[in-house]
Amino acid sequence: MVMNDMIQLTTVVLINVLTYIFYTINVSLCCFLLLIAVFTTFNTPLNLAGMAVERYIAICNPLQHAQICTVRRTHVLIGLIWIFSAIPIVPDLFVIIATENVSFFYSTVYCYRDNVFRHPYLVEKRNFSHITYLSFVWLSLFYTYFRIMFAAKATGADARKARNTILLHGLQLFLCMFTYIGPLLESLLVGLFPMLINDLRYTSYIFIHILPRFISPIVYGLRDQIFCAYLKKSQISRLAFYRYPV
Repeated sequence: MVMNDMIQLTTVVLINVLTYIFYTINVSLCCFLLLIAVFTTFNTPLNLAGMAVERYIAICNPLQHAQICTVRRTHVLIGLIWIFSAIPIVPDLFVIIATENVSFFYSTVYCYRDNVFRHPYLVEKRNFSHITYLSFVWLSLFYTYFRIMFAAKATGADARKARNTILLHGLQLFLCMFTYIGPLLESLLVGLFPMLINDLRYTSYIFIHILPRFISPIVYGLRDQIFCAYLKKSQISRLAFYRYPV
């Protein structure tokens, strides 16, 4: 998930920088960047679902955890997650290749998904895929959270820690929901405030693509005891250096 978020952030930042500098860019380049951005954006919720299921197995079925969550099966799961993340966006590429003129790919456009994948069928397919994927991930998180919550009453701190991790997954997924409702909300706000279109798109970019990725360092960095111990040691050494410089 860390690698996926790094690719996603790099791509969306590059898109925003290019559109800020040039406003319109080549359609082929925009299409390539959008494919990567949408693919990695869909990848995040599926990663959260897979990690929640792994925590559920570790807490509720600890004796079978080593047999179920093997390295080989983990690689298979990662491969499936990447395949299912590509399903919503890769067919869109073939649709625009079949429906658009060749000259369209040599033109320039403001790099926005609706400006490139503009066929009405693609809009309906996007809404359906958003609802399907979001429902699946939410059901996975709710099921694993409640099972872990009941197990926490009997097992102790490890289960409570896993439960808190699932809650943070839910918070991250809640922020990821802006990916699904963002286009509709943005179109409504642009209709009401057409003069603020650039500001609205920048705000959408912050809430949809940036904020959800800030949760990962908290979940897997600051909550790790070894990392926190090194961080505290580093901060103490830095304070001591500033207080008693050599």
